[in-house]
Amino acid sequence: MTAMFGDFLFGGDYNPEQWPQESWEHDLELLGRAHINEATINVFSWALLEPSEGDYDFSMLDAIVASLDRHGVRIVMATGTAAVPAWMARRYPHVMRKGVDGTQQVFGGRHNFCPSSPKYRERARALASAVARRYAGHPGLVAWHVNNEYGNGGGYCYCETCAAAFRNWLRARYGTVDALNRAWCMNFWSHTIHDFDEVVPPVTYGDGIGTDKCVISGLQIDYRRFQNEQMLDCFRLERDAIRESDASTPITTNLMGTFKDLDYFAWGREMDVVSWDNYPGMDTQPSFTAMCHDLMRGVGGGRPFMLMEQTPNQQNWFPYCKVKRPGEVGKLSWQAVAHGADTVQFFQLKQSVGGCERFHGAVIGHDDSDRSRTYREVAALGADVAARAKRIMGSHVDAKVAVVFDWENYWSLEGCVGPTQGLRYPDEVHRFYRALWKRNVAVDVIESTADLETLRRYDLVVAPTLIMVKPGVADNLERYVEGGGVLVTGYMSGIHDEHDLVVEGGYPGPLRGLCGVWVEEIDAVAPGANVPVRLDVGDGAAVDCAGEIVASIIEPEGARTLATYGGDDFYAGTPAVTAHDVGDGRAIFVGTALDEDGIDALFDDVLHAAGVATIDAPNDVEVASRVGDDGTVYTIVTNTGDETRVWEREDGGRIVLDPFAVLLFEDGVPVAAPAR
Repeated sequence: MTAMFGDFLFGGDYNPEQWPQESWEHDLELLGRAHINEATINVFSWALLEPSEGDYDFSMLDAIVASLDRHGVRIVMATGTAAVPAWMARRYPHVMRKGVDGTQQVFGGRHNFCPSSPKYRERARALASAVARRYAGHPGLVAWHVNNEYGNGGGYCYCETCAAAFRNWLRARYGTVDALNRAWCMNFWSHTIHDFDEVVPPVTYGDGIGTDKCVISGLQIDYRRFQNEQMLDCFRLERDAIRESDASTPITTNLMGTFKDLDYFAWGREMDVVSWDNYPGMDTQPSFTAMCHDLMRGVGGGRPFMLMEQTPNQQNWFPYCKVKRPGEVGKLSWQAVAHGADTVQFFQLKQSVGGCERFHGAVIGHDDSDRSRTYREVAALGADVAARAKRIMGSHVDAKVAVVFDWENYWSLEGCVGPTQGLRYPDEVHRFYRALWKRNVAVDVIESTADLETLRRYDLVVAPTLIMVKPGVADNLERYVEGGGVLVTGYMSGIHDEHDLVVEGGYPGPLRGLCGVWVEEIDAVAPGANVPVRLDVGDGAAVDCAGEIVASIIEPEGARTLATYGGDDFYAGTPAVTAHDVGDGRAIFVGTALDEDGIDALFDDVLHAAGVATIDAPNDVEVASRVGDDGTVYTIVTNTGDETRVWEREDGGRIVLDPFAVLLFEDGVPVAAPAR
């Protein structure tokens, strides 16, 4: 793959409009000494650029661009459309989003626009077009940044404009009310409709049960699909406006990992490069962060991505916000690179003095100097990536294992009213991913509708909680397994069709023949409780572990038993995990949410049987590789923890890794970091 940018971009969001112009020179001198070579600007500047409707004032932005240009700082230019100006909210109140509870938003905040509003779309497109006409072709411009974090904080819109657009969307999707009634099982609770105009969005004062659940689950799923498409349309209209003035500069918008409300695979197909914002919490496991990087790379079709935002120190929105430990920002940055990032960027370059983000970390803190620990660590990291990261740009991750992450499954699983409230889709995907990460197995994250050709690239496909099996998916999985692939799936899989209706004939529905099991019942395990499981690991040995959240009560239909339930419940002694040989491959069905010991032991066997190579490194040590077009292998070894780790390697080598240490190898040869 060809690198998208000539240099490794090291920078982030800069908002100089918040400070007097005479301070900018000092900022840029400090940023230059920290090796900052890029600034993302104009993210929230609509009110300055268009102080009244149709009247543009680019004087401030022109001055910012000129200052960055003098210092040789590359520019990621945002369109400025993420928060509407006061004049728009006052003149056109219908532009403002209405919440699921019927509350109409007023001026203030951000992500507060209705994505169906013709006036919002008109003015957003006009602003994006004006910005593009003015700055297209600027020599420092490296990328366009449309809007910002679509959907974050605002939720879906439930106004009358959206309701009318939704009804038209349903007419186009279903054609007739009879088809809609069948797809949504509308004879339930006398919900049968006789006209599309009778459809009401899933508001809490109607059929909505909170923001995730609904009396008619098909209504909720379709409203999510509709809102996703409306917001994606908003992105497209700004993107297309830019393309009228600039035919080639990459266009992106920043995504947010496992953010629930938008189907990012659909978005990735519309973007030149995927960018995303990585903000792990204090208790976020490094394996979850790694999964999010792999997910974002997958959304981008396997291409390198941009790490658009992370904080160089504290985040500001948790109940309490701890500072990053020495070396931690470097660890997080290099972990992103190891999983496919070709940039390292921050929010923010200079710390705000007002607003709700004034305690959010920045390269230049409130001390406005180069003395802070944060500044010094960022400067050292900047020197490091300048010296070592550019050689990696454009390289790819070569994975033989795929993990399925599918947003409509996300919506379907968490939209269930029963059998439990304990299932969180990203956590269940991570339960399986973590076992792969601990064995340093490279992973691609794919959507459930990946075609057979894509599936056949992998020796192992893992599809946790695949509750919604869309058309063609079961056939592709069966042909994949018959051809020699290994599939791992399990609890809560194969239950729904694409309309969120139960597939009749017994669980796991269209996967029943492939997995060779009938799940007769699904028991809910109370929070904090578990069910004992004994897993056969071969040669008469067994691992005692536990399942939690749910327990599938399984009757084998050709599958053999790998693990059984213990305890004193009526299903003790029945299968908890099974394997079914189909053609030249195998389907593994995991009936319960195994604890870490259990899932680790299972994957030791699964990976060995699938012929997938693993790397045995100490706890917390991640070993990840990217491969250049010329075959060069770049291996990044990261101590993701805050304790020193010693790696006694099988080749006799010994590596001592300080807390958060990062080592880079090029075809096995160490590439030294610059001296501090």
